[in-house]
Amino acid sequence: MTGTTSAGEPVGARRLLVIGTGSVTAAHLPFWASWLQAGHPGTQVRYVLTKAATRFVTRDALTAIGGCDVLVDRWPDEPEPRARHVDLAQWPDAVVVLPATLNYLARLAAGLGDSPSVLALQCTRAAIALAPALPPGGAESAAYAEHTARLRARRNVVVVPPHPGRSTTSGKREAWAPASFPEVLTAADGLRAVLDAPEAGGHTGPEQEHASA
Repeated sequence: MTGTTSAGEPVGARRLLVIGTGSVTAAHLPFWASWLQAGHPGTQVRYVLTKAATRFVTRDALTAIGGCDVLVDRWPDEPEPRARHVDLAQWPDAVVVLPATLNYLARLAAGLGDSPSVLALQCTRAAIALAPALPPGGAESAAYAEHTARLRARRNVVVVPPHPGRSTTSGKREAWAPASFPEVLTAADGLRAVLDAPEAGGHTGPEQEHASA
């Protein structure tokens, strides 16, 4: 993959939080977990799955391949020594949301805090790279344009545009698949470097926009 982080190259973030949401492309997360394990063994990785994501990937698979605990994005039933959303906000150097559904983008753009991961991302100082996965027509929708514009205005957020993909419903190449994990990770690392610069000012990170959005 040209211009992306390849196996063996260091990941800039030492602590990486990966959030998967309810798109069928969440099924690819175990593959990327294996890629991280093999190519970047020095990076600590934690995973969070939304309830919808668990329809497409199991916690058991991701735990076994990723070699770490995998949280489901819900408030705990029992008391915990540390507030889950605070821990998720303070622990990572960088956050990758892949895939990021339109619903998750909307909740984040609206400033909601209705789950531990969403509340954590509202409060974290870490670089956040969002990789949208959209149904047919999603990239051209007014909702997507509005939500991504709000998110790009945040200094610690980069939205990595999706690529044309095949719809599992129609079979046609009219859906929008998320960018590859190396591409999204490269964007997160680039933004993190900007945020860590001594004179980091406004959001001068790698802003990207799909032409039709």
